[in-house]
Amino acid sequence: MSHTLDVYLHNKLTGKLTQNKSGTLSFQYDTDYVKNKHNPAISVSMPIQTEMYEGNSVKAFFSGFLPDDIVRHRLARYLGISEKNAFGFLEVIGGECAGALSLYPEGQIPYKVQATDIESLDDKKLREILELLKRRPLLVGVEDIRLSLAGAQDKIAVTVKNGQIALCKGTSPTTHILKPVILGIKDSVHNELFCMRLAQLLDIDVPQTDIGWAGETPYFLVERYDRVRTQDNVVTRLHQEDFCQALSVMPELKYEREGGPKIANCLEILHIYSATPAVDRLAFIERVIFNYLIGNADAHGKNFSLLYKKVAPTLAPAYDLLSTAVIPDVSVKMAMKIGGKYDPDKVFLRHWYQLVPETTVAKRNLEKQLFKMAESCLERAMGLKSILASQGIVSTVFDDICAVIKTRANWIRR
Repeated sequence: MSHTLDVYLHNKLTGKLTQNKSGTLSFQYDTDYVKNKHNPAISVSMPIQTEMYEGNSVKAFFSGFLPDDIVRHRLARYLGISEKNAFGFLEVIGGECAGALSLYPEGQIPYKVQATDIESLDDKKLREILELLKRRPLLVGVEDIRLSLAGAQDKIAVTVKNGQIALCKGTSPTTHILKPVILGIKDSVHNELFCMRLAQLLDIDVPQTDIGWAGETPYFLVERYDRVRTQDNVVTRLHQEDFCQALSVMPELKYEREGGPKIANCLEILHIYSATPAVDRLAFIERVIFNYLIGNADAHGKNFSLLYKKVAPTLAPAYDLLSTAVIPDVSVKMAMKIGGKYDPDKVFLRHWYQLVPETTVAKRNLEKQLFKMAESCLERAMGLKSILASQGIVSTVFDDICAVIKTRANWIRR
């Protein structure tokens, strides 16, 4: 017996996701959806067609909306389903996914957003929610909450209303991602805040970030770049897909050494599909340099995305920027090789050259980009530390990150 979920994009019935009795997933665009030539595809890996999609592209795309690793294991245990059952997860939590996609039981029409869908959280209630999150990933089981977020970290999607954190229920779109402290990692909230703010100071496109407190416990709050407010203050969704989804790579294979995307694959995706390929390829390389400098070894294929503001996508703002080099017992090997090297200490100028075309102009431009970023990153990092201190945000992890940047910048200059 097969099971089916209706797939909606921008609240429009787009197609059906089906799981047959053997567990194989298939996706087929809705006939009426196909007839309108202006309708967008759900993924560059699955262009609009009348024929059914089966196999790896379907499984990789829809699995890409689910949490990774430990969070997925805990979620599966709570729901009583297999960790590999992507369909089973989406049936329960697929109402609010990354981007503009949502999934519902076949025949169920999403009801309209209502004012009662927003539940404001005072400090006590927020602390209770964060405690509940430790036991229930993504707050699964809480009435009318069906949200799915990728990644290996506990997090919840919320909205901010009049400066206060609020839960969204039903079909109400969320506006922010809230990340609590990662247990066992020193000042993880301060680490991510520092790296994201530093990227912003270097003119890297990043969403707005903040640090909040639930009692004495900090949390990281980042605005969703796949949500926008209209002039009449209505929140609408923008579609997105990460590079693993675009390349039909399963999320558990997101690291290059496991078969995940390479830098060359990501640049090729931007070259083929981006509305502004030259600009986005330069921005992507800039982020590779930045991740190298801050010591972010976790910049894998799921941490880069395409964002659909119009029909053709562009490179999404940077996200999940964290210095993993300051975390003890975490591998320093980078998620994607630079010129064939995973070890940052073995990356020389000749390896950086392999990211660009074999022309003198391209190599000179890359050199300028490298040296400028190396000089600016440390200078801006030291300035940022002072700025945050003036706001009462202090942590010794800031010094640790600055030390990594200094070492990496000196290595580039040599």
